[in-house]
Amino acid sequence: MRHRQAFGDRTVTKLKDFLRISEAAEYIGVSPNTLRNWESAGKIVAHRHPMNDYRLFLREELDALLQKVERPPVPRKPK
Repeated sequence: MRHRQAFGDRTVTKLKDFLRISEAAEYIGVSPNTLRNWESAGKIVAHRHPMNDYRLFLREELDALLQKVERPPVPRKPK
């Protein structure tokens, strides 16, 4: 029997898909405070651990953020 835990509107079976804030910060190359600020600004979603309420970041969401940042900007047409 698998134990399932709910995070917001998602049900996850493995916590290994999530990183704690210090791990997530190192993973994407920013400070933990930057991640906290981005969460407050709505730039990234932090899920909460059901037992200790720590911030958890889904690895696939961090990967999507990195891909978005790594794409070269689209040149704007001069006005």
